[in-house]
Amino acid sequence: MERFYYKGNRLKQLRAFVYTVRLGTLTRAAEALYLSQPSISLQLKALERELGMPLLERTRRRITLTDAGETLYDMARPLVEGWENLDKEFHAKARGAQTGRLTIAAGSSTIQYLLPELVKAYRERYPDVQLQLANVTGKDGLALLRADEADIAVGSMIDVPNDIAWAPFQQYDPMLIMPPDHPLAERAGLRLEDLSPYGLILPPQRLTTYRLVDMVFQQRQVPYTVAIEVGGWDVIKQYVAMGLGISIVTGICITPADRERLVVRNMRQYFPQRSYGVVMRKGKFLSPEARAFIDLIKPGLLTHRDYDESGHSER
Repeated sequence: MERFYYKGNRLKQLRAFVYTVRLGTLTRAAEALYLSQPSISLQLKALERELGMPLLERTRRRITLTDAGETLYDMARPLVEGWENLDKEFHAKARGAQTGRLTIAAGSSTIQYLLPELVKAYRERYPDVQLQLANVTGKDGLALLRADEADIAVGSMIDVPNDIAWAPFQQYDPMLIMPPDHPLAERAGLRLEDLSPYGLILPPQRLTTYRLVDMVFQQRQVPYTVAIEVGGWDVIKQYVAMGLGISIVTGICITPADRERLVVRNMRQYFPQRSYGVVMRKGKFLSPEARAFIDLIKPGLLTHRDYDESGHSER
C-alpha cells in the first residue's frame, strides 16, 4: 500500500510541476488544478527534495526552469498529459476514426483555397466526425496546438519551433498580379527593379507574405512602396483588378477566373516558394480522427517519431 501511495503522490507532484511550468505561476497552476497555492508550493518543494536538485527558479513575476527542470519537464509532460487523456485516448483507439471531434487550425487562405477538397473528402468518408476549422494566423495557431485546443494545424511556416513537428506536402510559386492595362503587363523578363515605381498591395505586416516580400527587396537593396495594406487574398485581388496597385501573392490563391481578369507572372526567380504542410505539437497523442485526415492528404506524411517525441517549447 505504501508503494502505491508513493506513486500517487509522485503523480500529484508531477502534475503540479507541469501545470506550474505551462501556466507560468503558482497561482494559475493552483486555479487549474483546483488546489490552494500553498499546496502547489509544498508539492513542488517535495519533488525537488526527493529528486535532490532545484527544478524551478522563482521570481516575483514568473517561474523559470533550471537545466534539471527543463529535463524533467520534457519527461513529465507526456506522462501527465497521457494520464489525463487516458480515457479519451482509450475510447478513440477502441472505436477508430468513426465518431469524435477533430479541430484543425488554419489561416484564411488555407481554409479557402487548400482545404475545401480535403474537407469534402473527409466528410464523405467520416460523416459522424465533428469537424471544426479554427480560422487563426500562425502564432495563434501554435498557441492553440500548445494549449491542446487544436489537434493539428495546416499552413505555411518559416521558422519551426523545437516543440513543433511540420511536414510540408504542397508548394506554391510567388506570383506578381496586375491589371491587364498596367504598364508592366506587356513587358517580358520582368526584373525586381521594374516593380519599384508602382505601389504594392500587401497583407498586414504581421503576416508571412509581407515579411517575405520585404526581406527580398531589402536583401537586394531595391526600393519599394506599399500603397495599401489589407488582409484577405480576395480583397487584394479585387483592388489590383481595380487598378489600385500591384501585388505579390502566393500561387495558392490564383484561380482560373483570376487569370481571366488579371495578368499573372511567376516571380520564383526572386521570391521563395511557399510550402504548406501539417503542423502539430511533438509529444501529443495523435487521435484516429487526426491520423485519418493526415492520411487523406498523404499516407505516412507524419512519421510516428514526429508526434511521439517531445520537444522544447518556446516559453
